[in-house]
Amino acid sequence: MTPHTQTVLRALLGRGVDGERRTTVLAEGLYGLELSTLTGLPNGTLFPLLERLRQAGWVERRWEADALAEAEGRPRRRFFRLTDKGAECAPYALAAVTATDSSRAGAVRPGYAGGTL
Repeated sequence: MTPHTQTVLRALLGRGVDGERRTTVLAEGLYGLELSTLTGLPNGTLFPLLERLRQAGWVERRWEADALAEAEGRPRRRFFRLTDKGAECAPYALAAVTATDSSRAGAVRPGYAGGTL
């Protein structure tokens, strides 16, 4: 799992936001600009990643209602949220990556002696 994928999954899980906002993120999702701002990822990285997660069945997308966008005088937003499968699997996948990364933290890299090549 790439670092970008980890970042997006954490955002869609509502990590880094307060409790009430987290509930909203899990229920309704985040729209593209919100995700880009939260993750720091450009659209060219973010949207292909979201599409791969959607094809895997972890993310679903939906357009907001026309009336809401028109009332606010802006284009409709496309929201992304974790599916039930994604919400169930993502925390385990992130934990597995974290466990793997921490087990490598003290490992000596082949070809290096005393930190130099």
